[in-house]
Amino acid sequence: MILSQISYLDCLVFLIFLAPQLLLEVGIFDLAAWLLPAIPHLAIIVPYQFIRERYLTPLRSRSPFVQRATPFQDFVIRYVRYAFAFMPAPIGRVFFSKPVSFPFLRWRMLRHGYLRSPIAWREVKEKRFSGVWLTVDETAEPDVVIFYLHGGGFAMGSSYFYMEFLLAWVALLKEAGFKNPALFALEYTLVPDAVYPTQIQEAFAGYEHVLSVVKNPFRVCVGGDSAGGTLILSLLLYLADHPQHQAQLPGLATLISPWVTLVSEKDRDTSSDYLNAETLHLYGRQYAGTKISIDDPMVSPGKEKDLRRWLRASPAHGWVILFGKEEVFGPEIRDLIALLGSAGARVKLHEEEGSIHAWPVAALYLGENREERLKGLSDIVASVRERLS
Repeated sequence: MILSQISYLDCLVFLIFLAPQLLLEVGIFDLAAWLLPAIPHLAIIVPYQFIRERYLTPLRSRSPFVQRATPFQDFVIRYVRYAFAFMPAPIGRVFFSKPVSFPFLRWRMLRHGYLRSPIAWREVKEKRFSGVWLTVDETAEPDVVIFYLHGGGFAMGSSYFYMEFLLAWVALLKEAGFKNPALFALEYTLVPDAVYPTQIQEAFAGYEHVLSVVKNPFRVCVGGDSAGGTLILSLLLYLADHPQHQAQLPGLATLISPWVTLVSEKDRDTSSDYLNAETLHLYGRQYAGTKISIDDPMVSPGKEKDLRRWLRASPAHGWVILFGKEEVFGPEIRDLIALLGSAGARVKLHEEEGSIHAWPVAALYLGENREERLKGLSDIVASVRERLS
């Protein structure tokens, strides 16, 4: 199920679903305390900056992302940039929550003529983990499974916010020739409800659940974006460190804009990306908590420089890493790719010119045409097909 680009009407409907949840989860006083001072930025400053750079600045002087973005993409990303920098995490968390995302997905499906999804999904809630299974045929064993961990700075995000992206991924796997592709999206506990190592423990439990279904780990592709990429890297290091789990290493790892090192001097703000290093480092320290060093490789995988350990942690068929050239995380991602290559691991990279953080995910919603919306996912699916079929 692959839907069309998000429209301005969709944005309005999203706000209609969002408003009551903000009042319910945040409260009118806390919401007003943030929103009232933000109104001049949202109503005046951000639109002014949009008009000034988009229409009053020569093309070569615009940021690399603005040079290639449509007006709609540019406009939306400017608000995302402001929200990431200034919106408190408890408010941002509501934007990505199931009570907002799920009815919005239903609306999107209905607008495209779907009363029900052609790809089934069901919730899994166990004592050690929870998540969502997506399957083409629930009665048959999958021939490939994606184990996916979403991003959101460890403090926000949900599988339901990513559901349209995940459904498209399974649909493309089916188009690529897999008979019964499946995907399990983990719902790990968000900060501040829990900090490291809770999320890693849940990731390991969820991964064991996937192996109980598919049996053969070589038919599993683990993946994640941003903070989800951090957790995947930590999970692979954990499996590599324990001889009894080394046989459980997956066939492939696909990472989208992974947050390699939680706090790094190499993280750099760019004129294009909607992330900023200061807020990222705050979220990273909150995830690590107070009982473990921010430099511990298990909490911040980029701190691991042992080539032998990375080789042990590498999936049987290697890595596929996608990121944008304009990312805050760019230098650290390039360092990881170089490290894996030096270790002897098989790495395929897609560095998108003029692109920003997690664009393969965002593009599915904001892309102007089918090719643009599916480019990142199509690159991933081609690699999964090549290496796991």
